[in-house]
Amino acid sequence: MAIRAFLLCIILFSSSYTSFALYEDQVGLMDWHQQYIGKVKKAVFQTQKAGRKRVVVSTEENAIAALDLRHGEIFWRQILGVNDIIDEIDIALGKYVVTLSSGGSVLRAWNLPDGQMVWESFLLGSKPSRSLLLTPTNFGADKDNVILAYGNGCLHAVSSIDGDILWKKELAENGIDVQHLVHPEESDTIYALGIGEASQFEAYVINVRNGELLKHSSKGFPGGFSGDLSLPTSDKAVVLDSSESSLVSVSFVGGEIKFQEFQISDLQGYSGEAVLLPSKLAGMVAIKIDRSLLLVKLKDEGTLEVVDTVPHVEAVSDSLSFAEGQTAFGLIQQDGRKIQLSVKSSNDWKSHFLKESIEFDQQRGLVHKVFINIYVRTDRTYGFRALIVMEDHSLLLLQQGAVVWNREDALASIIDVTTSELPIQKDGVSVAKVEHNLFEWLKGHLLKLKATLMLATPDDVAAVQRIRLQSAEKSKMTRDHNGFRKLLIVLTRAGKLFALHTGDGRIVWSRLLNAFHKSGTCESPRGIKLHQWQVPHHHALDENPSVLVVGTCGHNSDASGILSFVDAYKGEELNYLAPVHSITQVIPLPFTDSTEQRLHLIIDAEGYGHLYPRTPEAVDIFQKELGNIYWYSVDINNNLLKGHVVKKNCKKEIADDYCFESSDLWSVIFPSDSEKIIATSTRKLSEVVHTQAKVNADQDVLYKYISKNLLFLATVTPKAMGDIGSVTPEDSWLFVYLVDTITGRVLLRMSHHGCQGPVHAVFSENWVVYHYFNLRAHRYEMSVVEIYDQSRADNKDVLKLVLGKHNLSAPVSSYSRPEIMTKSQSYFFTHSVKAVAVTSTTKGITSKQLLIGTIGDQVLALDKRFLDPRRTLNPTQAEKEEGIMPLTDTLPIMPQAFVTHALKVEGLRSIIAIPAKLESTTLIFAHGVDLFFTRLAPSKTYDSLTDDFNYALLLLTIVALVISIFVTWIWSERKDLQEKWR
Repeated sequence: MAIRAFLLCIILFSSSYTSFALYEDQVGLMDWHQQYIGKVKKAVFQTQKAGRKRVVVSTEENAIAALDLRHGEIFWRQILGVNDIIDEIDIALGKYVVTLSSGGSVLRAWNLPDGQMVWESFLLGSKPSRSLLLTPTNFGADKDNVILAYGNGCLHAVSSIDGDILWKKELAENGIDVQHLVHPEESDTIYALGIGEASQFEAYVINVRNGELLKHSSKGFPGGFSGDLSLPTSDKAVVLDSSESSLVSVSFVGGEIKFQEFQISDLQGYSGEAVLLPSKLAGMVAIKIDRSLLLVKLKDEGTLEVVDTVPHVEAVSDSLSFAEGQTAFGLIQQDGRKIQLSVKSSNDWKSHFLKESIEFDQQRGLVHKVFINIYVRTDRTYGFRALIVMEDHSLLLLQQGAVVWNREDALASIIDVTTSELPIQKDGVSVAKVEHNLFEWLKGHLLKLKATLMLATPDDVAAVQRIRLQSAEKSKMTRDHNGFRKLLIVLTRAGKLFALHTGDGRIVWSRLLNAFHKSGTCESPRGIKLHQWQVPHHHALDENPSVLVVGTCGHNSDASGILSFVDAYKGEELNYLAPVHSITQVIPLPFTDSTEQRLHLIIDAEGYGHLYPRTPEAVDIFQKELGNIYWYSVDINNNLLKGHVVKKNCKKEIADDYCFESSDLWSVIFPSDSEKIIATSTRKLSEVVHTQAKVNADQDVLYKYISKNLLFLATVTPKAMGDIGSVTPEDSWLFVYLVDTITGRVLLRMSHHGCQGPVHAVFSENWVVYHYFNLRAHRYEMSVVEIYDQSRADNKDVLKLVLGKHNLSAPVSSYSRPEIMTKSQSYFFTHSVKAVAVTSTTKGITSKQLLIGTIGDQVLALDKRFLDPRRTLNPTQAEKEEGIMPLTDTLPIMPQAFVTHALKVEGLRSIIAIPAKLESTTLIFAHGVDLFFTRLAPSKTYDSLTDDFNYALLLLTIVALVISIFVTWIWSERKDLQEKWR
């Protein structure tokens, strides 16, 4: 009886875990997902009086989004393609968001409440030009559905109802740069204003009904023009002359062009170089001189008058019209930690609608843009709010003297990622904390028990979910024994560094690096790479880890470099060097000094190597390994692959003990008329390989050819460099190479006829997988190549193994010609790919999975066994026992294999796999415009219980078993006693 009861309970217990799906209450336990939009370029406020207020923005990440003005949350969001750059945005008819993108080639209308696309129009033109968008609101009842879009040299009138093109007019003749579209009030005409090649002011007068050109006027100015036009009124423009010493007022009423010139030096407050701002101010223009702003009013007769000089101005908004024809615009003045928002009237300059001073986080940098909006207070007076874009790409809403909300949208433009361990938990925990944790533990398990017995109320279920998501173990700022809790250190395009907690994705600290501030010596700083600088093991309790941030002062190869050293726990910038020598390559060396700082060799544009840290100890360590420092470089522009080696210290004329000369060892030149380099891939230096031997189904041993010096390189024929389908299969070839980067020896060359890039590849252990397009089959393909070392085949002789004549312990050298064997196979794959990575574990025991970022911005986990080159149509029984699957021409895609589940990582750019201390588990971080983090167990959690393991049910099962055993024992004793009495 006891055995039956025991088996019944075991069956009941095990049946609770037959499914591997993700339940609704498990969402957020091991993964988190964050949505961003990027740095805002343009913003348009929704002006409707009813409903929730929102602002529609376009960003540098090609995102269109509607944000809630109350909390900054995303109502809806649309991400366009990488090449579909948004040029202009506006709201039409109060219900459509209109966007002009792709250089004025694509006009779209989106439904304002939900962001669904209503229509799309393609605007064709003859030559590239700037993009302009005009959505007039005063055409009258019979013309209120017209949208004017200028792009590719053509002006189009498009219906806002269905996107039909009503008429088209070619304007970009003889190199004319059209800069403004102007629609005078209560008029059937529009003006297209621009500047011609010979600094001619050009004005087109066009009938808005049918696109008829009524008049084309052109007039040259003796001094020429410089910069863009500013349009203070609907009948006058202002522009700088070619010497940038005069302002020219241009009247174009009726197509009649008249000039008036004014010397800037005559204006009050002038002292320095003048820049005419493009802000649209009613009746005036703004001139930026250093950090001061000159506001110049344009009078009716065309003369100019300085109305004010405002110091420390960082941003100016466009004019905003509101009740009874009043107009206002906003100014942002910034001094240290304070910013002052002023909203001034364009009609009465002496009056201020608003003047507020706010303190803010200095780590946000300078103000880049400001957009203002009006609202009605409860006392029926007008109030103003300001949307501010900061230097660190964050977005703030200011209202009533306070920051209502802020968004850290710099995280939409991550450049590089590294990790850092959290601090070690120190001894000494208070009794109160233990009691609190014990109470929470008992409360949580009581609620779980109620849920298991189906006695929980909806509030109890919500409480269980809240306890799970806010688990103290998950979000603690100390290390855990499984290695799940870490810091993700991310570098963004804004030069800001963030530390994200892997438990819940929260921002632990953020730092706008001083080294990446724009200065006179570094006009355009940008970050390029992150490296671990100091990782203390022996002094983990005393010293904090630190990271090295590498950047340059421009996009040229000879631009000055930037080095910044940042504390990984506090986010403090310990030191920075800027500007330094140019930086083309950073080589982390496998050596550390006594302070556990890792040595790095930085290669400049002239081929010299610079050693960091710059200490005598580092030089001594480096000198001992001088003959073993090799590296390679890939010059895609010149189709060149080179190998280099460090030789000696630099010449005495340089006088730098930390500088070393290098020499070229070998070079591989690919003929430009037949091949072009398109992709490269190498193994991770930190990858761990568990075993070199691989036993196949025939009990034969294959030895993996494992070398960290192997490079995968892909080339295509020049005709195949374009987009997919731009070449015929007969003219398209894809070549792949495996090159030893120490000797330059080509170990393998394969060709794929009728195939084309782009190529995405991943290299791990002794195999490489790459993805490309097959033009003949009209499908994507994935190929795998495995490399085996034949020189160790003698190790199969048992007698030699006994006599000690095997070569298992013989040193491996790249200079010895390897005897290798390769196995390869190709499979069809149904998805286009954005990124490819491979799982990584701490000991390399767990089976591998490919992490594939699909065109749908999701991450797919594909078992490496599907890409085994030894798969056959009819595998033998021994091969089946080994785990080899039957050969199919297409790789399977199962819905359960998507790591991101139903979520999307919009704008997916990269996937990073981070090994945890627990061998079965790898941490996955995917980033693009969105961020996604999760834990993955490719071979299931064979070495631990899952986080959602039901301990309450296990305890209930044990109690039930004990009770059943005790009851059956009593029944058995009674039965024995009754039989004895018989």
